[in-house]
Amino acid sequence: MTEPTADSAPNYPPDVHDLKMGDREIFLIGTAHISKESVELVRRVIAAEQPDCVCVELDEKRYEALAKRKTWELLDLREIIRKKQLSTLLINMVLASYQKRLGDQMGVKPGTELLEAVQEAEKYGIPVALCDRDVRVTLRRAWNSTSFWRKNYMLASILTSMFEKTEITEDKLRELKESDVLSELLAELGQAMPELKRVLIDERDTYLSEKIKGVKGKRLVAVVGAGHVAGIKEALGEDRSGHMEAINQIPTVPPIWKIVGWTLSAIIVIALILIAIKKGSAVAGDNLLFWVLATGTPSAIGACLALAHPFTILGAFIGAPLRILIPVLGVGHITAFIQVMVRPPLVIEFETVLQDMATFRGWWRNRLLRLFLAFILPAIGAVIGMWIGGSKIISNLL
Repeated sequence: MTEPTADSAPNYPPDVHDLKMGDREIFLIGTAHISKESVELVRRVIAAEQPDCVCVELDEKRYEALAKRKTWELLDLREIIRKKQLSTLLINMVLASYQKRLGDQMGVKPGTELLEAVQEAEKYGIPVALCDRDVRVTLRRAWNSTSFWRKNYMLASILTSMFEKTEITEDKLRELKESDVLSELLAELGQAMPELKRVLIDERDTYLSEKIKGVKGKRLVAVVGAGHVAGIKEALGEDRSGHMEAINQIPTVPPIWKIVGWTLSAIIVIALILIAIKKGSAVAGDNLLFWVLATGTPSAIGACLALAHPFTILGAFIGAPLRILIPVLGVGHITAFIQVMVRPPLVIEFETVLQDMATFRGWWRNRLLRLFLAFILPAIGAVIGMWIGGSKIISNLL
């Protein structure tokens, strides 16, 4: 594999890297996704270089969302709940909300420079290559590769950041795009959550570089986030095609978690049977009733705190105790499905969801966000109740 050589691009700022790979030349532009300067720079480089192809850090889904201004109301929430992808959707929306708030301060919508790259290329009849990995694969790999405790830490950090009043200026963006600052930030991310950096940064560096290398043409312009520039420059000089299949797959849930779930359910059922044998059916019945109340009540309280529909609250109370028989049954998915059926979000609420996410009251005012609360809070209540009920039954047996 030919090692790329980087020449200075005297006509452009340092954000533009002129890479030579044999008879090919790649102008790699590192951008900030909420910067007006980045938008102007992308236009300038494409217009001046007239490349054979423009590569952008977008996948089909993200491009549709930007180009067609696709809104959340086109989502099939029932299908998302059925496939148990509600957590992934929530994280995606939270990140979008955070980035939107920063973009609003700068007067530019997030990802505008990527869309501008596509539109500028189309203006000159230049082919466009969408080179990023499917965002759904990235989010699912990030979620599945993170441990239970780190998931909680990550969610807490993300949710906390939503309510922070982050002020940012073009000067701060310019400072952020400096390679030494980004290297320091990524190093900190790698130390705190190495598995997250691997999926969000390292794997996508590989994916983007291989896609760029596969594009036809000897003169290319590639528009990517500044945080990917160093990794892409390194990956362009290596053959990483053998990694592509692995990093484009969604890892399955480890079998150990299914085993644990079925084992815990079996322990409770066996304990109730043994109590019936040793102490009589009446005592076993009392323990079973305690299990129903211990699991169903906090789950129903969670649904009440979410201001869910009465049918959703009833579903939480009934669904939580049933996990003893069907451990793969997610209480949150039951309550979310009921909630979306009996109180579907309004179109206007899809349109304002990113703004509503930034306020505490907005989570209860917006029906789409309340759907997430009806998913999360009953599930938390069910877990609490499971440990209370299980501990009581085991102690009664012993």
